[in-house]
Amino acid sequence: MKQRFLLAKEWVAQMGEYLREVTSQPFDFSTKTGHQDIVTAHDKKVEQFFRDSILSYFPQDEIVGEEFSGKTGTGSGIRWYIDPIDGTTNFVRGLNQSAISVGLYRDGTAEYAVVLDPFKNELFSAQRGGGAFLNGAPIHVSDRPLSKGIFGMGTAIYNREFEEQTMAVTAQLFARSCDFRRMGAAALDLCYTAAGRYDAFFEFSLAPWDYAAASLVIREAGGRICTMEGEELPLTRCGIWAANPVNFPILKELSF
Repeated sequence: MKQRFLLAKEWVAQMGEYLREVTSQPFDFSTKTGHQDIVTAHDKKVEQFFRDSILSYFPQDEIVGEEFSGKTGTGSGIRWYIDPIDGTTNFVRGLNQSAISVGLYRDGTAEYAVVLDPFKNELFSAQRGGGAFLNGAPIHVSDRPLSKGIFGMGTAIYNREFEEQTMAVTAQLFARSCDFRRMGAAALDLCYTAAGRYDAFFEFSLAPWDYAAASLVIREAGGRICTMEGEELPLTRCGIWAANPVNFPILKELSF
């Protein structure tokens, strides 16, 4: 597994350089499930790079990515969760708030995580039982109560049926906090919570490639994460609540 982790960091760095180069160039995009669900040729190119690279080294590994479906190896018990560009809308608009996210799982358990913001040159990483890091330096969740802190949130734009619940929870948390942020890249939002920049984060609908890596970063940084129903993460699309230990119990007090 350690070899895979080292290669993942190497490949993420390569693709981060690629995204920095192309973001200043004109490019087209298309939509998938709706006008807000954007994909570019760069999303597909980055994911294809990871697929080709992984299977050239580890042909038995399984790959779950955002842009491509289809059978990969299933014989090693190792699964890669890949989001080639988390925050594609930000990427298209030149907002420079996007990430490449790679989570490595063995028999359903998160072992390693790599989340790169190529525009800020911030590499979040984690190893199960080995801690969480930002550019090699240890990170830890804050110990601030929400009354003195801020929370991050996502609007579940691909599942607009959660609009009412999202606004209700946002209002409840805003009433008991200093402020909130909606940045548009859930993997980074979760890593910001792990690094103590946020004191809590929620979104009602995220895919496993959005949170597979960052959930390990949260846990290894001393935070807690679960579904919006308070259950263990299923590695399927679900709502997410993440917070430092001080604020984690607030979930039980929310109405939605």
